[in-house]
Amino acid sequence: MDKVSILVAVYNAEKYLQTCLDSLLAQTHHDIEVICIDDCSTDSSLSILRTYAKRDARIRVFSLDENKGQAHARNVGLAQSTGDYVCMLDADDWFSDDAIQQAVSVFKNNEATDAVLFDVMMEYDGRQEAYAMPDFKALTGLEAFRMSLSWTIHGLYMVRASIHRKWPYDETCRLYSDDNTTRIHYLASREVRRCRGIYHYRQHPASATHAVSVKRFDYLKAAESMKRQLELMGVSENIMAEYEQQRWLILIDTYMFYHCHANELDCNERSYGLGELERAWRTTDTARLPDALKRKFGYRHAPTWGLFRVQEWLYFSLRAILGRNRK
Repeated sequence: MDKVSILVAVYNAEKYLQTCLDSLLAQTHHDIEVICIDDCSTDSSLSILRTYAKRDARIRVFSLDENKGQAHARNVGLAQSTGDYVCMLDADDWFSDDAIQQAVSVFKNNEATDAVLFDVMMEYDGRQEAYAMPDFKALTGLEAFRMSLSWTIHGLYMVRASIHRKWPYDETCRLYSDDNTTRIHYLASREVRRCRGIYHYRQHPASATHAVSVKRFDYLKAAESMKRQLELMGVSENIMAEYEQQRWLILIDTYMFYHCHANELDCNERSYGLGELERAWRTTDTARLPDALKRKFGYRHAPTWGLFRVQEWLYFSLRAILGRNRK
């Protein structure tokens, strides 16, 4: 009852793939299946995967005919998984040799534990930095969910397969939706713990989530999807109110992106972005927002979309002026 399925979504990862796969074959816990899903790579990734699969029968390779993003690729792998526990490893990252064993040991010693976080080492070019997390022993699922809203705890973990199969990866958006899956898994867990196995998380300076792109507005769609999933779970009003506040903060943050970078988008992209912002603004349940936030300049909902836009322009313009004056 200790088999672990490791999902590896692969897209044009030939530069890093061998390091990733070598770390999996070196695991001190041997009862694993490594499910690699090539997401229509155009480099030699698929060839590398097939070479490794010939070396070790624990590696299973699936090749997709169309690139549909990590969430879809992982869901293809999840549907093929047979393990008692499931985790993912990005194709450019790697595990410490004992990472899987450390996580499984926590599950075996704690019957109520449904999710186990790895320790995370952020790997920059030429340096490492540990992801700072509270040194907790156990959290309730609700506590872990709440801490994940601000990423006080991260989203790199192993989870019981029964939870993961019930709540597969959110495919709403290519970016940002994976945050939803993590939070749902935490919330669905009776207990969340951590282990000392290390997930080595490679940091790229030109990450897609930080680039100036119209895809940045997908953050709003991902937040809407999360709200729908919470409603389907039938969570309490308190949790719904907490997440509506989070969704509102995401809207403000995305408007700041628009304010700062609109001139770097073309006309159609600006129009699309404004439309997404307005839709998120109109669908906000203001009754669920705390009074302190409603009164805060820059965060008020405002009676009309036009007035809200004026407020945001003033707020972010003043922030920019004050920031320059402090230099």
